[in-house]
Amino acid sequence: MPGYLTKQECIAIAGAPDLLIRSLLDRQQFSDPLGEAERLGISSASWPLFGLPWPSGAQLAARMAVRPLLAGERILEIGCGLALASLVSHRRGADVTASDCHPLAAGFLLENLRLNHLAPMKYRHGHWGAAERPARADGAAHASADVAGLYDMVIGSDVLYERDDGGELAAFISLHAESAAEVWIVDPDRGNRSAFNRQMAALGFGMHEERLDQPVLGCAAAYKGRLLVYRRGASVPAAGR
Repeated sequence: MPGYLTKQECIAIAGAPDLLIRSLLDRQQFSDPLGEAERLGISSASWPLFGLPWPSGAQLAARMAVRPLLAGERILEIGCGLALASLVSHRRGADVTASDCHPLAAGFLLENLRLNHLAPMKYRHGHWGAAERPARADGAAHASADVAGLYDMVIGSDVLYERDDGGELAAFISLHAESAAEVWIVDPDRGNRSAFNRQMAALGFGMHEERLDQPVLGCAAAYKGRLLVYRRGASVPAAGR
């Protein structure tokens, strides 16, 4: 037994076939026997958050399901968690790399690729604000390399969940964004959006936002949030192109 409980469920993505997803059973799950998560600054309270499906992740996946594919484009998902947007993009044939700082994210992605009969895809460890990943307690090598290189598009959902006075997230995005890269962030109206907008502007990113509010639709819960679209050194058109 891995020390935590999981479940499998079909997750509906607007504009795309459903995804069969293995996730944690609930927010009470926790297992960090080697202290890997603790050394990465992941508390026991936040430990299970990566492994749960969140409404903003489904919103981002739905937008990626209908976005035109561009030849040669490289996409990076940051803070991917269960990586719904990456899975949808990968299934469509996009060159996408999922990334997260949680030590179990790569394993869950591997299993969800298998459940959906998808070929392997790229995964990287992505931890903004961490200059160096701490060594594992057992001395073993880390299973995934760190995010490196430049991407034409950077995407993320619900990544503005805590204050970031030092602008570490914006700096991480800027570090890995091509000179004309587009950045899509789905945010469920958290209070850190304004500060992030200022940090992105200081790095030369123009911004456009779009409301994503949806009422209760059948079995689907209501959603309130917005899609933030950034592009460096240029005005930003409405998302969806």
